[in-house]
Amino acid sequence: MPVPVPEGYDLTNPDIYAAGVPLAEFAWLRRSAPVFWNSQTVEDSSFDDGGLWVLSRHADVKAVSCARTGWSSQENTAIVKFDGKTVGYQEREIQKGMMLNMDEPRHTRVRGVVSRGVFTPRGVARLEDALRERANRIVLEARDKGSGDFVTDIACELPLQAIADLVGFPQEDRKQIFNWSNEMMAYDDPDFDVDPALAAAQILVYAADMGEDRQRNPREDIVTRLVAAADDEVVSSEEFAFFVLLLAVAGNETTRNAISHGMQAFFDNPELWERYKAERPATMPDEVVRYGTPVQMFQRTATEDAEIGGQKIERGQRVGLLYGSANYDEDVFDDPERFDIFRDPNPHVGFGGGGAHFCPGSHLAKLEIDLMFNAIADHIPDIAPDGPQRRLRSGWLNGIKAMPVTYR
Repeated sequence: MPVPVPEGYDLTNPDIYAAGVPLAEFAWLRRSAPVFWNSQTVEDSSFDDGGLWVLSRHADVKAVSCARTGWSSQENTAIVKFDGKTVGYQEREIQKGMMLNMDEPRHTRVRGVVSRGVFTPRGVARLEDALRERANRIVLEARDKGSGDFVTDIACELPLQAIADLVGFPQEDRKQIFNWSNEMMAYDDPDFDVDPALAAAQILVYAADMGEDRQRNPREDIVTRLVAAADDEVVSSEEFAFFVLLLAVAGNETTRNAISHGMQAFFDNPELWERYKAERPATMPDEVVRYGTPVQMFQRTATEDAEIGGQKIERGQRVGLLYGSANYDEDVFDDPERFDIFRDPNPHVGFGGGGAHFCPGSHLAKLEIDLMFNAIADHIPDIAPDGPQRRLRSGWLNGIKAMPVTYR
């Protein structure tokens, strides 16, 4: 049943997601306050504007996501939650170098170059056989251990190895990328004693050095095509570094969390796991992303006065796109709280809701999810939980830190 959201309820409070996604509160918002004023204090957030409007309905999230004008990702970044005590203005300025936080015309130029260089359907298809082999190897190595942490043994490995293959950094460096991305995103979690700005800087230095090396010493690889092509369709070494930074988050954090949430959903619905092993539906990856929604919310800043759901939004105000609610909208999804790997159609907004900032790596992410669960079903079909999962304390990421399992 829907649970009323009281005045002052902060949907960016990391304690909410540390306990679990508040689906009952989301349902109340969709019905009773679809454009909800979410107050934020300066102590709790690095933003000093008092708060933001949160959109919880699928239609409203799609409308802002797909709008060609009127909304900025760069002005305040797309990241809805920065802890004002630990992460402030400087971190926000660093984040503006990421494609996720660019506006036109720079966004279209950078996205066009990296999409053609990395995320074309043909480019992803070329990786499929190699990634299938990697997925099988990852699962077999986990099986040999007998038990372990599903997140670090399985969920994170294929996304990290795919990033290494895509970008061209040595596979032995992937654990360092994993650690840096954790440190960059975990500033709200007391289990991580980290400096997120330092972690981001370390990734940037690592990637910038690689980009500069390819400019001086071109090779037959993707990095060279991105930063040292013969024509003008290149990115600078700085832009390439921020692209790697984005991959470390979007290509690692989100995909591994989707895989972890998907495995937990199968644990909670064992009859579906039996059906999946027998039928292997192609619709499964999209349902895993919808059901788990790794990124709960991004934001935009209004560049002109607007009206959404009858509510006036003033120029300069922030608007939160609550994907975690939109993906459970009863007006779009039948029985949305049911995990249904055969759900079709499945117009979820787990990859951003469409528009200019729709995730360019969505095809790769779905391929990784598909290959990973096929390998699990083939080699450890009786995998089982071996203790409670530990969730990430984050104001916008729906993350799982650890998931003890037995491999069998």
